Amino acid sequence: MLKPLALSLSLFAAPLAAQTCGGSFQTFLNGLVDEASVHGIDNQTAQNFVAGAQRDQAVLDADRGQGFFQRDFIDFSRRLISGSRIENGRVQGQRQDTIFDRIEAEFGIPRGVLLAFWAFETDFGAVQGNFNTRNALVTLAHDCRRPELFRPQVFAAMELFARGDFNPATTTGAWAGEIGMVQMLPGDIIENGRDGDGDGLVSLKTSPPDALLSGASVLASLGWQPNQPWLQEVSVPAQMDWALSGTETKMSAFEWGALGVSARSGSLTDLPASLILPMGRKGPAFLAYPNFDVYFEWNQSFVYVLTAAYFGTRLEGAPVYNAGNPDAGLSGEQVQELQEKLQARGYDVGGADGIIGARTRMAIQAEQVRLGMPADAWPTPALLNAL
Repeated sequence: MLKPLALSLSLFAAPLAAQTCGGSFQTFLNGLVDEASVHGIDNQTAQNFVAGAQRDQAVLDADRGQGFFQRDFIDFSRRLISGSRIENGRVQGQRQDTIFDRIEAEFGIPRGVLLAFWAFETDFGAVQGNFNTRNALVTLAHDCRRPELFRPQVFAAMELFARGDFNPATTTGAWAGEIGMVQMLPGDIIENGRDGDGDGLVSLKTSPPDALLSGASVLASLGWQPNQPWLQEVSVPAQMDWALSGTETKMSAFEWGALGVSARSGSLTDLPASLILPMGRKGPAFLAYPNFDVYFEWNQSFVYVLTAAYFGTRLEGAPVYNAGNPDAGLSGEQVQELQEKLQARGYDVGGADGIIGARTRMAIQAEQVRLGMPADAWPTPALLNAL
């Protein structure tokens, strides 16, 4: 699946002055070799790592061709969550019961959370990507769109190569440089790679226990709070202050309850929570607890994060969400037009890409407040026309 970069906590953050990009590709590779010593990597290892490296246009095409994320939550989630994926999740949960028990005991992370990532990232290991990882990383580091994210991962991959855990010529994975069943970047592998099956190796491509335990270690390092919820479907009243919705506002779940928000199943947990209305006040509604924020450290796409979090609850036994009857939304082209109008008004929406991400939603909500519209962060033709 084409997706934005999964963020990594890396030991290999290069000096700011070294975050160069563009220009001659060979000169760029030479610069990587020169800089490698700063990270404790000897010159010969660095030269051997970049030998034969190529700029991969298919990687750049994938990075710029993520139209799938322009879909709304209902469409996106229904495409990713199929009956077969739910059944496969249950089967894999039973098959890997021992490692999931260990993860739940050690990290307090429910199996549904990791099963959802495993399903979405690689279809439970079946589709791990066939991009040359070394080429993908140097291509994205050379590209000037996000070099500060990818350049450190090149040096992390060099470190794995020096350890004998990475082959520049044959290691493959996703277009953004992630490797293995739960798609981890080299920096994450160094920091959080774990041996789950006890064979003394960290084999993220072939060992589900290794991949799942390592993924759990990543989530824990990003701040996952043990044995706490992450997302809960709720029902909302017909009228309330919709400007309170969104990830920026956090109140006690009991305070939300006092406003008429109620759990669709089970009961509310008295933790700080945000009210998420992915398709406005007439569509699905969720309370997002502190652990939900960790998802944005794994992936920055709002619709992907919400779908992954929701799928995790489904695999833990939650019912299918109530789709409601949302107001008509905008096409991808219309969202781009809206984003251009928002940018013209001074909002930073991260570019006019047709994707309704967190920053676009915040700008939409602010304009809805200004215009006296229900401020539920859902863009409609009425809002576009008003702007």
